[in-house]
Amino acid sequence: MQQPEQIDRTLVDFRVLAGWMDAQGLPEGTFEQVAPLTGGTQNMLIRFRRGGREYVLRRGPAHLRARTNDVLRREARVLGALDGTDVPAPRLVAACPDESVMNGAVFYLMTPIDGFNASVTLPEPHASDASVRHEMGLNAARALSALGAVDHEAVGLGDFGKPAGFLERQVGRWTSELDSYGALDGYPGPDIPGLDDVARWLEERRPKAWRPGIMHGDYHLANLMYSPAGPEIAAIVDWEMCTIGDPLLDLGWLLATWPDRGDESAVLAGPLGAAGGLPAADELVDAYAAPRGRRRRARPVVHHLVRGAGVLQARHRPGGDARPRLRGQGAPRDGRPAALDHPRALPPRPRLHRVLTGHLRTGPRPAHAGRDRRGPGSR
Repeated sequence: MQQPEQIDRTLVDFRVLAGWMDAQGLPEGTFEQVAPLTGGTQNMLIRFRRGGREYVLRRGPAHLRARTNDVLRREARVLGALDGTDVPAPRLVAACPDESVMNGAVFYLMTPIDGFNASVTLPEPHASDASVRHEMGLNAARALSALGAVDHEAVGLGDFGKPAGFLERQVGRWTSELDSYGALDGYPGPDIPGLDDVARWLEERRPKAWRPGIMHGDYHLANLMYSPAGPEIAAIVDWEMCTIGDPLLDLGWLLATWPDRGDESAVLAGPLGAAGGLPAADELVDAYAAPRGRRRRARPVVHHLVRGAGVLQARHRPGGDARPRLRGQGAPRDGRPAALDHPRALPPRPRLHRVLTGHLRTGPRPAHAGRDRRGPGSR
């Protein structure tokens, strides 16, 4: 079996891959049209054709981090569980959780996606038709709603996360992330007016009842692939941070990062944000809620403004780069937390400050004011 010259054998040995695929009962034959794919992730993606079928192989980066293989195992498990649902995601073909097979790296095969990332490029008819772009935004919310509707226990993910105490952990987890940067030399600590008030608001209004479900963990426009033919979502990608938690927090992150053409936040959506025509946040909430008659709730947005504060502050600490860095994603050799891979920068601190303080000024209703006491996932 000849090794494709553009692929380092120490990363993906195609002789080993052929033997493993044969053992999985996949079509045999020579490897054709082998090409590495680029994107907003440090993990490797390689597309190829074999036995009349196309695949995309995903494995960790050349220098594996401490948790990379575990993350790949979790990704593969979630993608496998989503097969048979109406969630637009790559479909798992086969996974190799045994890291001894391929030079220490877990890997899996998935179906290729015919789509484009609207934070990188915007083809026709999307570029010239505002109605298409508006529907693209609504479909982002609808796809997320479909994910939140999946019964994680029914699809075999009952032991995938730790939903007990999930909401109780969140504010402390993200404020601790902020506090951790104070230990860096020459860094005075975070300076985000209103953040403590928002954190307190969240703790005081934490829901007593909610329904656990599958969370993507990093749901925003740059992690969506759109159909070249229209506004449909071809696939939700980059599942590194998936877990079982409150699915409404994914909605909160989508809203907290949603591009506003009136400020720099449109950078997150790249060409799509620059073109405009996207729906307002209220329209996204309505689109998310419509399939199951969910009631609105302000808490997810506010929660992710706290999360966003931690992410954004990471960009402004000593040694920070253009991409946010989060603890738990592994660390490069310089000892700093490793970069979380957003192809484009998140909204800058001035916008976050305005939204934080504005949210408090408008006074989100207390927990008892018109809220469905059965919890967000109740029908």
